Amino acid sequence: MRIANLAGRLVLVSEGRAVDVERVSGGRFGADPQAVYADWEAFREWAAEAAAGAGGGLPEGEAFSPADLGAPAPAPRQVLAIGLNYREHAAESGFDVPDGLPPVFTKFATAITGPVTDVVLPPDGHTDWEVELVAVIGKQARNVAEADAWDHVAGLTVGQDISERVSQLAGPAPQFSLGKSFPGFAPTGPWLVTPDEFANPGDLELGSAINGEEVQKGRTRDLIFSVPKLVERLSAVLPLLPGDLIFTGTPAGVGLGRNPQRWLAEGDELVSYVEGIGELRQRFVTA
Repeated sequence: MRIANLAGRLVLVSEGRAVDVERVSGGRFGADPQAVYADWEAFREWAAEAAAGAGGGLPEGEAFSPADLGAPAPAPRQVLAIGLNYREHAAESGFDVPDGLPPVFTKFATAITGPVTDVVLPPDGHTDWEVELVAVIGKQARNVAEADAWDHVAGLTVGQDISERVSQLAGPAPQFSLGKSFPGFAPTGPWLVTPDEFANPGDLELGSAINGEEVQKGRTRDLIFSVPKLVERLSAVLPLLPGDLIFTGTPAGVGLGRNPQRWLAEGDELVSYVEGIGELRQRFVTA
């Protein structure tokens, strides 16, 4: 199953077309894309029954433009972002591989946008790219074992942890969360894909390109802490709530780790993808 946020309304994406959930469900489920995670199990059951129901299943739906899509979970209560979760990225960043709980920070929710956006470059900054697989929580998780973790994940989407390195690393202590939370610095989408849609949700290719030049390529099987392991470790510390996001980390190839270092510039187009989900497309502009 694929669900999306089309112009602020919850839709099912079927054969590339959008089916409005509130209308098709007769109001049983509302239009708010974020609200569905609070009733995720019931929604999944309804969607499966609707797709297989009498009369041919879901209606055909409507064509749409990717530019009209918003974030599939636009207003999470918590955004947990994971650092140094690929060995080669830890090495290019000059850090040891984490042991125990990996570095965790947040991207503030006002940074969240949909898959096709213009992003204003902060003045006097060094803006970097980090493609990531993002997991969306579908059921509250507290002290969840790794073996049970996928039962608590609504689905997966593509994310970019866009990072302004001057702000991130300035001061007597790094400002990771602020440096990664400028407006538009957390694009996600184009939709959420449920784990059952993948042959192996733990082994997906992901990558990014700038103006057509590949800058990152990796596989999520190389995560040091997999999605289930992250759910286990994080839920041992705090409850993970329905609709929360986990940015799972980025593979090697970011601008900070290059020699010479490279930063996003006005007019650049950044395209990011995860296999089996889709792509994000960001264009960078100045104010």
